[in-house]
Amino acid sequence: MNESICDICGKNGAKIRRITRSYGKGENLLVIENIPVISCPNCGESYLTAATLHEIERIKLHRKSWAQRRNIPVAAFV
Repeated sequence: MNESICDICGKNGAKIRRITRSYGKGENLLVIENIPVISCPNCGESYLTAATLHEIERIKLHRKSWAQRRNIPVAAFV
């Protein structure tokens, strides 16, 4: 799906981009990569679909068996 109709403004041109988002902190931190986000150049809104939100919850529920452990550097924006 290259372009679609924006659910917010109803105009054509919304595109999917992929983001990485973190959930929790410390020992409970989970980073999910490649989350599809719909971005509309017409109204400037970005949003997750209901299906994406359900999949995020499913990933969080099965985190112990699905997630891979990685050591990652963390920097603070100053």
